[in-house]
Amino acid sequence: MKRRRIPMALPASQRGVTLLVGMIMLVLITLLVLASYQLGRTNLEIVGNAQQRAEGLATAQQTIEAAFTSPLLTSSPDAIFPKPCPGFGNNNTLCYDVNGDGKNDVVVQVTPPPKCIKAQPIPATSLNLADPNDQQCTLGVSQGGFGTGAANNNSNCANTVWDIRAVAQNLDAGGAAPASQGPTAVIDQGIAVRVGTNEVESSCP
Repeated sequence: MKRRRIPMALPASQRGVTLLVGMIMLVLITLLVLASYQLGRTNLEIVGNAQQRAEGLATAQQTIEAAFTSPLLTSSPDAIFPKPCPGFGNNNTLCYDVNGDGKNDVVVQVTPPPKCIKAQPIPATSLNLADPNDQQCTLGVSQGGFGTGAANNNSNCANTVWDIRAVAQNLDAGGAAPASQGPTAVIDQGIAVRVGTNEVESSCP
């Protein structure tokens, strides 16, 4: 005759501990999922900000190069660009469509206006007369003004050093105003510009 084994029921206190352990594990798994989601979101924001900052630095550098090549830099540093970014009320501002969707993504402002910090006449002996640009520095040499002329061996050109600061900001979705959040890229650069000595008094007061 076989004996049947009757399963022993767990005491009520042990069944309660199992339920408690299960709930604790569920809470821990939930916290782990939330932490993973938050970490992924934070990493995505960091990558996005890094990309926006790289775009800002590139557009700021491009704006400085545009200012450097502008003929208005030395004569009108408060209004360098003939076609500034519309809607920002500043003639030293340019906008860029980075992703090609037809809307401006970044606005770059040259602020404060470029400033000449140094001017030095170019000696006539340092000119290369085979270079057309240097030939212009020997035409109409003046004896007055900046102290140019044959008396002191200076040409009628001078090297000037300018300080240009460009600030780039990302625009909102409409492309009409700077975004409330996002990185700001700033480039402060010195550049050398050759000008006529007759322009030094107005360009480098």
